[in-house]
Amino acid sequence: MHREETNPSTHAVRSVRQRAPVRLSAAIAAAALALAACGPGTGSPGPASGGPAGTGTAGGWQPTGPITIVVPFAAGGPTDTVTRQIAGPMGTALGQQIVVSNVVGAGGTTAAGQVAAAPADGYTVLMHHIGMSTAPTLYPDLGFDPLTSFKTLGLVTEVPMTIVGGSEFAPNTLQELVAHVKANPGTVNYANAGVGAASHLCGLLIEQAIGAELNEVEFEGTGPAMDDLLGNQVDFMCDQTTNTATHITAGTIKAYGITSAERNDALPAVPTTAEGGLADVKVQVWHGLYVPSATPDNVAQALTAALQTALADATVAAEFAKLGTAPVAADQATPAAHTAKLQAEIEVWRPLLEAAEE
Repeated sequence: MHREETNPSTHAVRSVRQRAPVRLSAAIAAAALALAACGPGTGSPGPASGGPAGTGTAGGWQPTGPITIVVPFAAGGPTDTVTRQIAGPMGTALGQQIVVSNVVGAGGTTAAGQVAAAPADGYTVLMHHIGMSTAPTLYPDLGFDPLTSFKTLGLVTEVPMTIVGGSEFAPNTLQELVAHVKANPGTVNYANAGVGAASHLCGLLIEQAIGAELNEVEFEGTGPAMDDLLGNQVDFMCDQTTNTATHITAGTIKAYGITSAERNDALPAVPTTAEGGLADVKVQVWHGLYVPSATPDNVAQALTAALQTALADATVAAEFAKLGTAPVAADQATPAAHTAKLQAEIEVWRPLLEAAEE
C-alpha cells in the first residue's frame, strides 16, 4: 500500500512507502477471520453534557472536579462520537462534568501514552478501540504496555465499518469499486487515520481481497478524512458506522458495503461485503475505557459503575442505534470482560503481524 500523509486543510502530501504491504495485508486478513471466530471475548478539547445531578458515590469514590476522557483521534470521528454519547450520563452518575479531549497522533498511541503517564487519580480516562491490540506490534517502541500500564474499566460498543466513496467517485457498487481499483492499481486514493487505526486495517483487508494496491492518504482522524471525502478530495475510505451513517442516509456519500455478517438495521439498503463479493473483508471495531494502572480500585469501580449506568440509558441506546451500533451487553461492560477481550486480540494480532514482517 502506497501511503501519503496529508494536512486536511491544505491537502499537501508527502509520499512514504509501507514495508511489506502484501504480506501484511495477508496477515490482517487472517487475523480478521480469527477474530470473527473468537466472538465477543468475554477537535479540540471540549465539554460534554453532564453535571452535578448524580451522587458520585458509586464504588465509594466522590470526584471533586471535572474528569477528562482522552480520545486518540480527531473530533467528529467515530471514537469521538461514541465518547461524547456516553460522557453526559457518566458525568451525571459521578456528579461531575466530563470533558472530552482529542489527542491525535501515531495511530492512537500518543494519547494512550499520555494517559498511561497521567496521575492515577481517576480524573484522566482513555477511550480507545481495536488499535490497543495492534499497537504493541505495529509500534514496538510504545513506552507503555496495553496490558500492564492500564486498568480496564469495561467495553462500550462494537461497531461495524462501511466502505464508502465520494459522491463524484465513479463506482456505484462494491463490484464496480473492485473493478475500478484493479484497473487503476496504486492510483485510487484511500483515506485513513494512520497506521494501526481501524480504517488502516480495513484498507489492508480490502487490498488483500482485491489483490491490488491502493494509494493511502493518511489523516489525523477519520473526522478530517470524512470532510475531504465529502469534498471529493479523496476517492474512498472504510470507517465505522458511527461516522458514516448520517452521511449515507443523507445521500452525500456512496455506500458500497458494510463489514458485518448481516445487514445493519440503521442502513438496511447497504449490502454486506460478502454480498458484494469481498467475504474476507470482515471487521468490527470494539471500544473500551482505561485508566492508569495505579488507579485505586474504588476509583476504577466508580468509573465502571458510571459507564454501566450510561450504557443502560435509553437515550444512549437510541443514539447508538441511529449510528448503526448498540451498547455492549451488561456483562461486557466490566473490567474482566474488557481485559479478556484485549488479551485475546493481542494474541491473535501479534503473531500474524510479526510473521508478516519477517
